[in-house]
Amino acid sequence: MIFVNKKDLSERDICSKYITPSLINAGWDLERQIREEVSFTDGRIIVRKKLVTRGERKRADYILYYKSNIPLAIIEAKDNKHPVGAGMQQALKYAEILDIPFVFSSNGDAFLEHDRTISVGSKEREIPLNQFPSPEELWSRYKKAKGLSEREEEIVTQEYYFEQNGKSPRYYQRIAINRTVEAIAKGQNRILLVMATGTGKTYTAFQIIYRLWKSRAKKRILFLADRNILVDQTMANDFKYFGDKMTKITNRKIDKAHEIYLALYQGISGEDEFKNVYKQFSPEFFDLIIIDECHRGSAKEDSAWREILEYFHPATQIGLTATPKETKDVSNIEYFGEPIYTYSLKQGIEDGFLAPYKVIRVILDRDVEGYRPEKGKRDKYGFEIEDREYNIKDFDKNLVIENRTEIVAKKVSDYLKKNNSRFAKTIFFCVDIEHAERMRQALVNENADLVAENPKYVMRITGDNEEGKAELDNFIDPASKYPVLVTTSKLMTTGVDAQTCQFIVLDANINSMIEFKQIIGRGTRIREDYGKQYFTIIDFRGVTKLFADPDFDGDPVSVKTTTGEIPTEEEEPSDNGTCTDIENEDNNGSDVTDVNIPPDIIDGGEINETPAKYYVNDVPVKVIHERVYYYDKDGKLITESLISYTRKNIKNEFKTLDEFLRKWNESERKEAILKELEERGVLLEELKEEVGKDLDPFDLICHVAFDMPPLTRKERANNVKKRNYFTKYGESAREVLEALLEKYADEGIENLENLEILKVPDFKRFGSPLEIVKKFGGKQKYLEAIKELEKEIYTA
Repeated sequence: MIFVNKKDLSERDICSKYITPSLINAGWDLERQIREEVSFTDGRIIVRKKLVTRGERKRADYILYYKSNIPLAIIEAKDNKHPVGAGMQQALKYAEILDIPFVFSSNGDAFLEHDRTISVGSKEREIPLNQFPSPEELWSRYKKAKGLSEREEEIVTQEYYFEQNGKSPRYYQRIAINRTVEAIAKGQNRILLVMATGTGKTYTAFQIIYRLWKSRAKKRILFLADRNILVDQTMANDFKYFGDKMTKITNRKIDKAHEIYLALYQGISGEDEFKNVYKQFSPEFFDLIIIDECHRGSAKEDSAWREILEYFHPATQIGLTATPKETKDVSNIEYFGEPIYTYSLKQGIEDGFLAPYKVIRVILDRDVEGYRPEKGKRDKYGFEIEDREYNIKDFDKNLVIENRTEIVAKKVSDYLKKNNSRFAKTIFFCVDIEHAERMRQALVNENADLVAENPKYVMRITGDNEEGKAELDNFIDPASKYPVLVTTSKLMTTGVDAQTCQFIVLDANINSMIEFKQIIGRGTRIREDYGKQYFTIIDFRGVTKLFADPDFDGDPVSVKTTTGEIPTEEEEPSDNGTCTDIENEDNNGSDVTDVNIPPDIIDGGEINETPAKYYVNDVPVKVIHERVYYYDKDGKLITESLISYTRKNIKNEFKTLDEFLRKWNESERKEAILKELEERGVLLEELKEEVGKDLDPFDLICHVAFDMPPLTRKERANNVKKRNYFTKYGESAREVLEALLEKYADEGIENLENLEILKVPDFKRFGSPLEIVKKFGGKQKYLEAIKELEKEIYTA
């Protein structure tokens, strides 16, 4: 019998030989309740110019489930060289993210337990290996902490809907569902869920409904939205399981024979009692009402939403939104209460479930300088232009500079051409419908070749245009090629699941945080199967300054005043001519912003009425500045120079040059350090461009962060050759190392560390990879030679 020292075992060995058997002996089912090496994020998408990679996934060693939808415990394992509690801090971090009550760390000798349900008293204790608590014991402790009654337990433990080979809830969806179901089981009747656009609010709603409906806690449910497309998408996709038990209320006709109802609030309410068809239901008819995009008006005390909700006041009501509305006189929080769970855009991007973005800000000379007409100047239609200073807030709202529209269309079109992205789906957000039409015309002229192939290459999709609205589904459909470039005003700011939208062009004055977040949400979906991993925002109006606002990704805070006073004009949220909440829409969800077409000029009369807009076509416009801004690891745009940003970032990790050199020289793989720096937000490729020199990452870091004079890769390679370093190797091995050094000089250190490099054509003359490795005396000797070569390269 061979004796193996426990301290020589790997972490995986500790798991298989000690931890897993302990769990099974405690009554945990290996197939249904124990999951090992659970990845619960996808890894943040890292964009480096055109190179896109993913960061590391967050992964728990063990998650233990009471039922498939109820995780009770998380275990972080370490090898036996570590103490029992070595994994506790990491486990606690993951437990907080995953909302798991019991936390354990183990090295194979015992378990350290941390009970997150205890607010006072002893939270941590050590447990012998053979005394791990059973599922029933942990569930009993959880029930006691939560105060769950027998009926509440029945509701809380109702399983999810699972479809074979179908999707199952992500961790944040599971938290949102579980917290909501538990709160409702405990009697809470007003609930707010805040989840970023693209994180699956309607799927989350479906699972909440399913579990409450299956447990018979809620028997008749109403799902309210304010756009047909939202209701139709929901019925066809996430809610399809309900089949004939589900109905959509249309044409103001009520059929009370169903259990799940979906409706437009406009479709069941109106200005007079005759149109308020919802009153055909008794106030007690529905047990549960879910309000999708609840920021869109349900918070207003005099809104149609609010009337419906107050009529059905006995029902449990859940508000879903990515952007809670909190202003001086409107409050989601006041009506629904504090959010029971918030999953932010920042967290979604960090987890790799949402697409990151980069921002290109383009500054036009006329936007900076403004425009003042000379005295008596008339516009193209003959109207005398009011003599005053016009600025970016006026452009396209009060005064149209036609060359400005053309330069925006040209700038974006040229960018798409240069980056081989002419078929990347793009949304142009304009001031109003008339502006969207002019932008459409300008884009047609800039892309005449592709418009000749298919006139739907460029389209205006606004509420007043049936041809455009008819193409909305095709724009949304990832498999549909056309339309590609779409201009809009308000219609596409929310509720449009444009999964493959890769460019968002901002040419409207937007100061409303709600509207801004909704617009950004059009690009946050990821569709890797269609090459969509990130999106680009091209900003012509400085709108992206709102990224720096703490409210952009902060927790919602109620600011509604209850004094009954009307806010002053300064207190009202300003939009500079745009709608803060897209409430100027017709009953079909259409935007009805005034078209503002100039009136006909009648022969023989004086032109003396003031038009809605002035139109000038003789004012030159040019681009005076543009800059690319990147998203950093903390979810903020980098507004300082990349050199300053990198210096600060590197020095947060390495206080001195010696500290960096020590880490670099001790590292088994230099690529690992570079990847770690990327994870921490260092943009090496972009930095190289800003520095203006093709430097090795090592020299780039030393130069930028520690003011060291840099050497090029070729200079470093030549220094190695001058030192006659290769003479210690035989002729065959020396030829391979010389070829590798040349490869380093051309391509950098990353390829040097990868054995795959031996398969490229340049090395075929030395034989197969196996034959090359044999020249050094085997794989281990070859790797040692590479490490020595790296050391020589980075010797000053």
